[in-house]
This record gives sequence, C-alpha cells and structure tokens, in this order.
Amino acid sequence: MQRAAVMAGFDAAKFRAEVRGFCRDQVSADIHEQIGKHQYFSREQRIRWQRLLQAQGWFVGHWPKAHGGQGWGQLQRFIFIEELERAGTPWLTHFGTSFLGPVLCAFGNDAQRARFLGPIRDSTEWWCQGFSEPGSGSDLASLKLRADRGETHYRVTGQKTWTTMAQWADWIFCLVRTQAGGRPQQGISFLLIDLRSPGVTVRPIETFDGGQHVNEVFFDDVEVPLANLVGQEGEGWAIAKFIVSRERLLVTEIGKAFHLLGELHSLAATMSAGTQSLSDTAAFRRRAADLEVQYRTLRATAYAAVIEAEAGREHAIDASLLKIRGSELQQAIHDAITDLLARSGLAFQTEGISADISGYRHGDLRLPGLLHEHLHSRAASIYGGSNEIQRGIIAKTELRV
Repeated sequence: MQRAAVMAGFDAAKFRAEVRGFCRDQVSADIHEQIGKHQYFSREQRIRWQRLLQAQGWFVGHWPKAHGGQGWGQLQRFIFIEELERAGTPWLTHFGTSFLGPVLCAFGNDAQRARFLGPIRDSTEWWCQGFSEPGSGSDLASLKLRADRGETHYRVTGQKTWTTMAQWADWIFCLVRTQAGGRPQQGISFLLIDLRSPGVTVRPIETFDGGQHVNEVFFDDVEVPLANLVGQEGEGWAIAKFIVSRERLLVTEIGKAFHLLGELHSLAATMSAGTQSLSDTAAFRRRAADLEVQYRTLRATAYAAVIEAEAGREHAIDASLLKIRGSELQQAIHDAITDLLARSGLAFQTEGISADISGYRHGDLRLPGLLHEHLHSRAASIYGGSNEIQRGIIAKTELRV
C-alpha cells in the first residue's frame, strides 16, 4: 500500500483519514439518523450529500482536471469509495458521474461536454443506464432497442428493463441498435435520451424488498436529435466496454462489507442466549470469525488488484473474481444478520425503510432497514454482470474453454 501511494503521487493514509473525517463531520443529522437505521435516502438527501462532496472537490475527483475533476488514479478513487461505504453514506448516483461523465470526456464532442458535464457535477440533472432489455441482460450484444436515423433525428422504439433509478432520472444513456446484420456488436450505438420526451414511459418493477429501485422504460417512436449520438454509429460496444473496464473493480463493495460486519457484532452484543450475550457464544464467534477472514482476504486481494491496475498490469479475470467473492460475502453477512434476528426478523415492515415512518414499529429500529438490505442483497450476485457470467469469463480466459 505504501509503495502504491508513492506511485500514485499522493499519501494514501492521509487521504483516507481526510475522507473518514469528512464523513464523520459533514453528514447531517437526518442522514446520520437514517444511516443508523439503514433507511432509504430520498433524492433530496442524495443531492445534498453529492453537492457537499462536489464542494470538497471529490464528487468527480476521478475525472480529468480539464473537465472539472482531480485526475485521481484508480487507487485514490478506490479508497474514496471504500470510505464512503464504510460510513454508510448515501449511495452516489454513479450513472452520471462514474459512467457518462468519463464517456463524454473520452468519446464526446465539445458541444456534448459543454451541455452535460456541468449538470452532472452539480447534481442538477440525473442519469440512468439503459443497457439491459427483456431477453438481453448479460448478453448485451443481442439487444433490440432500435434507433432509425432520419435527417435530423433518430426514431427510437423498444424497451429497456431493470433500469435503476429511472424514476428519479432526467436522462438515460442507451445502447441502441442502429444497424442490423453482421456481428451483433457492430450495429450498436450510444445515444443520450431525454426521459421527458414524448413517447417515453417509465414503469416501476415491484421487488420483494419493498423499495423502488428498478424500472421498465418504454420508447414509442421517440425522437432523439442526431446530436445526441456519442462517438460514431457502431461505436456503442466499445463505449460499453470502456465503462465496464473503469468500474468493475468497485463492485467488490468492501466498505459495505465492513459496515455490515460492524452491525452484525453490534446486534449480537445486544441479544442474549440464555444467561450470556449472544456475541459470547461459540457458534457466533466461529461464524463471525469466518466472515472476518473472508472480508480481510477479499480486501487484501482487491487492493492488490487495484495496485496492479494502477501500474498498468491489470489482469483479465481480477474483476470477475472480485465481483463473485464480493457479492457472496455481502450475502453471507446479511444471512448471518437475518439468522441472528431469528423471530424478531419475521415482521418486515416495508414502511420502515423510509424516513417518514409514523406509528408503531416492531422491535429494534434497525430491523426494517436491515431486512430490506438482506432482501435487496439477493440481487448482488446478478447486477454488474451475474456471477454465472463472471464464472464463464474466468473459464474462457484461464481454461480456454
């Protein structure tokens, strides 16, 4: 870690302490209360937190300096995200800042950068990602959303699904099919679409955790200006690979695992097994120790991968391995928490995941939020590329199958 800090040109320990102190001192009272209860943050709270980070120069710290960022390397950004996750702060709406922003810096033209980068930095416009479709989730090359070119506009028809945060978004960046025939990847383009356009319908998908995260988005002959094409027609697949290559190590979510382990120990200390604290029982200690070993091993492996990537020696399967282990660890910790709650966890009050709950709540104030996160964590092995797909990538790369 020390060697990497020198390579990256910054003091990693100092930066980590600075971010940790910022999270401790700058989180508002209402957000702090919700962190403690694992409640769902509102759009307004997320914007408020993102603007605090932007005022500090951190929200788009990984962007090039020429476009308002700090030019962070991968290690610095990894530390930043880990510390936010450890603190439990509101999840950054990364579709704009992490995905589209770097895409426009690398592939966009001056007019697109002038129009869209500022509102992303300031959190005045929110984005969502239009990649997955019915029957075209992990196999993105089979997508069917069609964009037919006219003299001044594309006419877009089709559907996207599992679109995270579309209910709050102003814009969506989409992979669209602009050409049929040939290799499927060659006919895909990258298009920016205003969700307020006539013909766009956003429909929520009800998930069993009680929250609204994902949506279906329908496009019925939607007109999109030709100027909203990023890069060239047929370049969409390369842009999608660019996004994945920049973000895939972050799906390890080691900071979140640390935060959840703390909750596991906190809950165990307040519960009893007969005459002793549950945290003192042999069964709990064994399970907690196993999870701690998994966490420390994953964290060490993740930092080793980031350091290698920083030095230009990224390995093809690192991200897939970390994605699998990170999602499995997250689920295992949630399983342990839910088992710990036992009968107390049977009454899942979905209204308890919001800050504005009123009236009676069953049991510990953290219960609704923890159970919501447990249910939502079932998706961790699916989003970001399912674990089955990741194992296929590993097999093809290492075993040449």
